[in-house]
Amino acid sequence: MTTLRSEGWSVRPTFVPGGPTRDLSLWCDEAGLTQIGGDPVVAWQTPWLEIGALQLVRTSRSMSLMATIDAVRYCWRRGSLEDFEAWRDVVLAHGGVVTRQRRRAGVLAVVAIVLLASFGGAIASWFNRGSAKSAELASARAVNLTLEDLPGGWYVSPNPLLANLVPPSSQVIVATPTTLAPKAGTIYAEAENRFQSCLGVSARADRIYGAAGQQPDYQVSSNVYATTTLGGAEVATTTQYYPTTKMVRRDQAEMARANFGSCFATSSAAVVLSGFGLKVPANVSARNWRPATFLHGFARGGVAGLAIPGVATSLQLVTAVVVSGHFEVTVSGITSSWPKAESFFNGVVNTVLSRVTSPSATPA
Repeated sequence: MTTLRSEGWSVRPTFVPGGPTRDLSLWCDEAGLTQIGGDPVVAWQTPWLEIGALQLVRTSRSMSLMATIDAVRYCWRRGSLEDFEAWRDVVLAHGGVVTRQRRRAGVLAVVAIVLLASFGGAIASWFNRGSAKSAELASARAVNLTLEDLPGGWYVSPNPLLANLVPPSSQVIVATPTTLAPKAGTIYAEAENRFQSCLGVSARADRIYGAAGQQPDYQVSSNVYATTTLGGAEVATTTQYYPTTKMVRRDQAEMARANFGSCFATSSAAVVLSGFGLKVPANVSARNWRPATFLHGFARGGVAGLAIPGVATSLQLVTAVVVSGHFEVTVSGITSSWPKAESFFNGVVNTVLSRVTSPSATPA
């Protein structure tokens, strides 16, 4: 393998506190990967044996290189496709994954089907709705996680692993009269079938993915946040506001089933893995997680393993639903340090629960 030198990269997070984030050069050879930059210029060299979860993502005009080093998830981004084929060969040669970022419409279609929207299998239209029912939308936004809720060192992820599961924070789903069942053989249908088979509920009676579900007035997500701690964790929330509390109580009855958490985590894992061109294996490792809460309300969760071929780091997808009043909130996270990260995710659940149970979170 000859040395590949490439300039014009940025990185998040930094290798050291206060380190350079822009105008970086990346070199790679048989020994490893080297980042060069800063003033004065400093080089950080990492042997290939210490690099895991390599991923190269191509968009129409840029590319991103991601890798896990010492339990930290790094993302280098370059605003051009120069040398893409050379980097593709490098990533594949070291057991990594090369993907093309989906068009936004495709990602939104996934979210409309899979997130805990109770859409009855619908693909909802994504658009802004103006000032109508603005109090409901404002309430939904106010419930979501913000950067201020998180400890120091967290930041908005530029290219999150949760991208296939959590829609952009700038987008809003509103209820529409049209419903479309997912096509057989698609990831949408697979996620629905896995969930219903796991939970032991028919598509007709299922309120989470199936025909018995009802659409919320609004659904809106937070940004996806990331950190260098907790095994390079990510976290985000998606809030739905329903027109009646009766709808929410009916959904909650299905969520209260004993194995709901593990089944929902498994179906969500199917969506995350679809971004890597993978499917959830039949014997996926998933278990229930009961968040420790300190307020009146309902919260159920699950943890599922994310087995990606060629990726040395073992990842876990963490999901939880928080329910109260007009609100249903999905907490989504990724970590390689479960159960060490459990106390952190408990804190996120309690932050959300405090908002959905607060009178100020409900419009008059």
